[in-house]
Amino acid sequence: MKTVELKVTGMHCVHCEANVANLLEKVEGVEKAVADRTHDRVLVRLTNDDLDVNRLIHAVESDPDKGFKAEEVKE
Repeated sequence: MKTVELKVTGMHCVHCEANVANLLEKVEGVEKAVADRTHDRVLVRLTNDDLDVNRLIHAVESDPDKGFKAEEVKE
């Protein structure tokens, strides 16, 4: 099982964290997402190792009114 780390800006409260996690967990192939607004990070545990990270980024940025921006954190 693979884990992906995203940098997500625009999270200002616990509701934002929950919103981002929920958006990601709706993507097929995502088992769990845990958001941390204090570090602008989200850890995403995948059930599908072949999942394209761009699908995760698109899910986070899917509602422009929320103002979330995402990018993959490369190790």
